[in-house]
Amino acid sequence: MTPSQYNQCVYELADSLYRFAWKSIGDSEEAKDVVQQAFTVLWEKREEVPPDKGKSFLFTVTYRKCMDVHRLRGRTTDTERLHENILSEQPRANDLKRILQQALATLDTRSRNLVLLKDYEGYSYEEIAKVTELNTTQVKVYLHRARKLLKNYLVSKEHV
Repeated sequence: MTPSQYNQCVYELADSLYRFAWKSIGDSEEAKDVVQQAFTVLWEKREEVPPDKGKSFLFTVTYRKCMDVHRLRGRTTDTERLHENILSEQPRANDLKRILQQALATLDTRSRNLVLLKDYEGYSYEEIAKVTELNTTQVKVYLHRARKLLKNYLVSKEHV
């Protein structure tokens, strides 16, 4: 990967990587750090990463860095803190957007990341399997369960 191809990756993917990291971690500053670390890793390995694999490589690194952040925070995710961070940093203009963020905050880390990769970033099941080091069947099962939980949460919000 040449420096200009690297710069093109930064230009095209920085916002998507930040959005993914922020929604996964729930903290703007940590998300910025994770994205910066991912780009640093890509720069250090630019000779080994083919230009057409830059996106996959960056999302894999970002996913792993997000998982590291969750591990450092401890096994139990404080969903209330995550929920508060998401709401405080997100514009309150749209109630539906706020409710979707609340619903995502109720999911465990793996489920939230899978939903973000599939439904927000548009990755295929096979691509998600590579990024997360799960097999395709596991990705489909975990996504199905996560979407079921999201549906139940959203349906319960209709009555409130």
